[in-house]
Amino acid sequence: MSIKTILKSSYANRGMTLEEDINITNKYYLDNDIAVIYKKPTPIRITKYNYNKSKIVEAFFETQSTLDYNGIYKGKYLEFDAKQTNNKTSLPLANIHKHQLEHIKRVLRHKGIAFLIVRFTILGKDFILMGNDLLDFIENNNRKSIPLAYFLERGLPLTLNYSPRLDYIKAIDKLMEEL
Repeated sequence: MSIKTILKSSYANRGMTLEEDINITNKYYLDNDIAVIYKKPTPIRITKYNYNKSKIVEAFFETQSTLDYNGIYKGKYLEFDAKQTNNKTSLPLANIHKHQLEHIKRVLRHKGIAFLIVRFTILGKDFILMGNDLLDFIENNNRKSIPLAYFLERGLPLTLNYSPRLDYIKAIDKLMEEL
């Protein structure tokens, strides 16, 4: 086996999606009574169904979804979205939809905690970017992407562990201490 193959396979093994890592982490939080956080299902409308095969044949997205996850931790409402990019230098703002930004504003207005968990896949770096920092960047920049430098400056770094897999609650604890 060549060194190139070994390196390629180690990245592949690391290549659980961000969503899978978060789902494993949320199960850990639930099983250990730390937080109650769930992935929200995308609302779809089924238009054709094959009853003989118990199979959905045709469906469409009914409404735009808000953010991927929501729940409660220490009496605070949390809502966040998971974003991955293969870009080494920035997160394209095209990955964040206008209706998601509006939803983040609503959650923050009602004193909830809203944020993104962002994975720079090729770099193997994960960050939390709080909703206020995201909105501040968008309002004060004309860029079409958020540079990695902004995540290094304003984001909260996350590390992959065995258990919990991606312990983002530690970052939320840090934020709650500052409030």
